[in-house]
Amino acid sequence: MVTVNQQRVLRKRTYLMCSPERFAVEYAINPWMDVTTPVDAELAVRQWDRLRGTLVGLGHEVHLLTPEPGLPDMVFAANGAFMVDGTVYGARYKHEQRAAEAGLHRAFYEAQGWRFIAPGETNEGEGDFAYLPEAHGGLILAGHGFRTELPAHAEAQEALGRPVVSLHLVDPRFYHLDVALASIDDGNVAYYPGAFSAASQQVLAQLFPDAVLADDADALAFGLNLVSDGANVVLNGAATRLAGRLKAAGYTPVPVELSELKKGGGSVKCCVAELRL
Repeated sequence: MVTVNQQRVLRKRTYLMCSPERFAVEYAINPWMDVTTPVDAELAVRQWDRLRGTLVGLGHEVHLLTPEPGLPDMVFAANGAFMVDGTVYGARYKHEQRAAEAGLHRAFYEAQGWRFIAPGETNEGEGDFAYLPEAHGGLILAGHGFRTELPAHAEAQEALGRPVVSLHLVDPRFYHLDVALASIDDGNVAYYPGAFSAASQQVLAQLFPDAVLADDADALAFGLNLVSDGANVVLNGAATRLAGRLKAAGYTPVPVELSELKKGGGSVKCCVAELRL
């Protein structure tokens, strides 16, 4: 049983996840993917099950998306859309191998009766968008450089009615915003400065002077690909120094092991989309 750190305020979350039953590395679309390295499918499912169980055990609700044949990356549910206050801005994947996932996410959101806005620009959902409702009146951080195209930032701003701050990713190992930066509560972030351009580093330092910074080792261990409810931070167990910094800042680190999913270039956050109703 995880003890909630009373210095921080937990807010119950609603998430969307998709089982890795069909997960495999069948192609390489990021530097972490190696088609010659086999995936232990059973271990991947067990690790994912523990992640889902951890989130439920912390008091959160988890919806499930059904995995489909021929789409081995569907487990990375965060990439399929970006939702703010019940409005969903859909994804349009950069790579053809994942393009069909967008329609499955759209079908899920529309079946729930939520307002869905189809994208005209290439974007990969929460992979490149983060929402902080209490930062500067409600702020969207948006990454570009490898997957999501810059025009999608303006499109998201129009769709969601929230100001969008564009951040330039410059290191291909951090191909999505969510492997370089994470919201750790409704008003603050943790991030790895080296993933961003010098100008974007200056922007982040100005917006978030109290941010928790990760070092190279923890960033490369996918430590920033985390999920936080404002008090508990579920993160890759290998990111030990980052866990210590989060604890010192008043959060409760909850380490999990997702070694198999890292072979696809993802960890905790990649597997979890937040449904902000």
